Amino acid sequence: MKITVIMPYDEPSRAKLRAACPNDELVFAYDTTLPYDAKQKFDEKYLPDVLSSDIILGQPPVDALKDADKLGLLVLSMAGTEPYSLPGKLPAGVRLCNSSGAYGRAIGEHMLASAMMLSKKLHLYRDQMPKGAWVDRGSVTSICDMKVLIVGLGDIGIHFGRLCKAMGAFVAGVRRSGKTKPDFIDALYPREALDEILPDYDLVALCLPGNPETAGLFGAERIALMKQGSILLNVGRGSAIDSLALYDALTSGHLAGAAVDVTDPEPLPSDHPLWQAENCLITPHISGFYHLRKTYDNIVDIAIENIRRYKAGEALLTQVDLGTGYRVTQQY
Repeated sequence: MKITVIMPYDEPSRAKLRAACPNDELVFAYDTTLPYDAKQKFDEKYLPDVLSSDIILGQPPVDALKDADKLGLLVLSMAGTEPYSLPGKLPAGVRLCNSSGAYGRAIGEHMLASAMMLSKKLHLYRDQMPKGAWVDRGSVTSICDMKVLIVGLGDIGIHFGRLCKAMGAFVAGVRRSGKTKPDFIDALYPREALDEILPDYDLVALCLPGNPETAGLFGAERIALMKQGSILLNVGRGSAIDSLALYDALTSGHLAGAAVDVTDPEPLPSDHPLWQAENCLITPHISGFYHLRKTYDNIVDIAIENIRRYKAGEALLTQVDLGTGYRVTQQY
């Protein structure tokens, strides 16, 4: 088979893939002389390789895939799947996998760090430093005393939930399907119960894929249902939150804080009012990526395992349902 890799595989990762696929033609489209977490653009000189590949690892130009007649398996290096999972983007019969399971540790820790920063007002003290201002910002809160609601209980939500539970929080989850409740989750709800339960929770964390079901999920009306003085986190897709409604809730004092690693629009324009909300922590979609080496190694291992299973005719590790972006198989 011909396998084209469209993500930065460093030499150890290339060696691992060669060992797993000794008889396959391997094409690496990214420069190995750059750091493994360097952001690189796809060079169109590799477009013929994309069109003639049996398997692609990474994110090829989506508009080119309609002519990739040999393609049987696409393994994305990200957890999200849009636009590849949208109708008509992939040739018929192509099986789509993501890298769900790779990002939980990195993003879960980022979420906990963000929640701790907001609950202890560390962001406000950091903002005071350039002014040389020795000012007490008053009362703080504790994760230990919080009721935490995780909307989207996949790999990332699971990791964040375990961290919150270890600190003593009451942890609940919202899932679109009735899967078995993980042991550490104190309560599990269907999405239909969201409006009813929102007022009870001190911290709400969104770990959702981007699709029509999740777009606009937290608009002005739903944000207004959240508990006075609560915190909102978003690490899934920016489309889940109305950014202007979030700004209004933060500046009015309804929400104590928010941390968003994803925004709508994205990148967030420099003149967007959300930048001016002092109780909002904005990071440029970096909680995952490859900045934690463990995440990068996980992505490589997931791809190799999916290739092995694909060749053996076994169920794929991280196959997703086209159109929704949700995993067909679920580990949790």
